[in-house]
Amino acid sequence: MCDLETLDILYQDDALIAVHKPAGLLVHRSELDRHETRFAVQILRDQVGHHVYPVHRLDKGTSGLLLFARSAEACKLAAIAFEHRQVKKGYLAVVRGWPTETGEIDHPLTRHADAAADALPQPAQTRFHTLQRIELPWQIDRYPVSRYALLTLEPLTGRQHQLRRHLKHVSHPIIGDATYGKGQHNRRFAEHTGVHRLLLASTRLALPHPLTGQWLELHCPLEANFRQVLDTLGWPEPAAPPLSDQRG
Repeated sequence: MCDLETLDILYQDDALIAVHKPAGLLVHRSELDRHETRFAVQILRDQVGHHVYPVHRLDKGTSGLLLFARSAEACKLAAIAFEHRQVKKGYLAVVRGWPTETGEIDHPLTRHADAAADALPQPAQTRFHTLQRIELPWQIDRYPVSRYALLTLEPLTGRQHQLRRHLKHVSHPIIGDATYGKGQHNRRFAEHTGVHRLLLASTRLALPHPLTGQWLELHCPLEANFRQVLDTLGWPEPAAPPLSDQRG
């Protein structure tokens, strides 16, 4: 259960509000988490004194930048930008293994992670860049050491759990991912860092403003527990990762 009373507001104007969502907080009510009683939509509504409309979603375990609209019309216009792939998103993640320096994962995904086996996959692409690597003296399975890396991720499409599913597909699952990762690595990493969470954070979002059309770039610092992981591993918090130019 989340007992937050307010959310950190990163940006606001007459149409939009961007907040920092902590890990463990749902964006809105979900049948998968019926026991939860507090949600980002509810907290922000009470905080600003009027209805708000989530422009996009973040998984419960993901922290970082979450964008709301102040009206249904602004939300509809922002949704059109998402639909036309005019929105750019940047994430940071700690993953298992040592990925290549840069790359693009092009692997079709069903719209929903739990879709039937015969569901039609949709195109899905994710770009990544490796910022840091580390090798730790942990023997897990047949390997005498364990390797991990810090990545920037840029989803070019918006399928459900896309980043988590894509990283699993290339055998570099995100640490702390109970669904797509591996329990032994998740537990060992949590014991070493003292942090028990999905190590995925939304750090950047850029889009044409729904009312003015002007390009708006938003940034979000890492949550304290994510920074604690980087400190434990001796990794500096990176500057805001660059986003590729894909507007239009």
